Amino acid sequence: MANEARPCPCDIGDRFEYGGLGHEVQVEHIKAYVCKPSTSTEKAVVVIQDIFGWQLPNTRYMVDMLAANGYIAICPDFFVGKEPWNPSDDWSTFGEWLKTRDARKIDQEADVVLRYLKQQCSAKKIGVVGFCWGGIVVHHLMMKYPELKAGVSVYGIIRDSDDRYNLLKPTFFIFGEKDDVIPLDQVTLLEQKLKQHCKVDYRVKTYPGQTHGFVHRRREDINPQDKPYIEEARKDMISWLNKYI
Repeated sequence: MANEARPCPCDIGDRFEYGGLGHEVQVEHIKAYVCKPSTSTEKAVVVIQDIFGWQLPNTRYMVDMLAANGYIAICPDFFVGKEPWNPSDDWSTFGEWLKTRDARKIDQEADVVLRYLKQQCSAKKIGVVGFCWGGIVVHHLMMKYPELKAGVSVYGIIRDSDDRYNLLKPTFFIFGEKDDVIPLDQVTLLEQKLKQHCKVDYRVKTYPGQTHGFVHRRREDINPQDKPYIEEARKDMISWLNKYI
């Protein structure tokens, strides 16, 4: 996401040439991409997009990865039809663009998606994973929706306030050591405050040498030096979900 010094250095990274194994559905007023595992399950994960939107192939790759690990996985359009950020857009306009896509004003969409998973997919245990902008959404949801069994916030910006640490269910925070958007002192402060205030399981992990977007916007096949950390973070994400869902 962003800090005051830099509006948002989110680079599209390595755009995956990936078509997806799932399909698009209409869930009330929201479009969504859904992928289901080969065997029936009552476990589901909501995947929340970054600023580049719900149709980014990289994010759909993560949805399919979760489905391959036994979860009904859904990536809804939390921008509800508004245009995602385009790498060619003028970064000086990013602040105005973001005002109409508030990561903490998505409860209506969350309600719709949870209802769909319960009623149409027979899901009984639901978790949530989000990247960048979606990482902020995860943090928000994990303080508000006790029905969510587990959350994984992947490089979501941290804003320090006393009401940001009362997580309701286990939450895992993933960061990159070289992330220009989220300084390490913010990560340290988050960990300190969670230790003081949080009453549920949590984990904060920083991956050496990694930059913003490394988990889903970097291809391990063309970044061999980063491959161990990309794979480790993805494995850690799945392990966290497996443990609590």
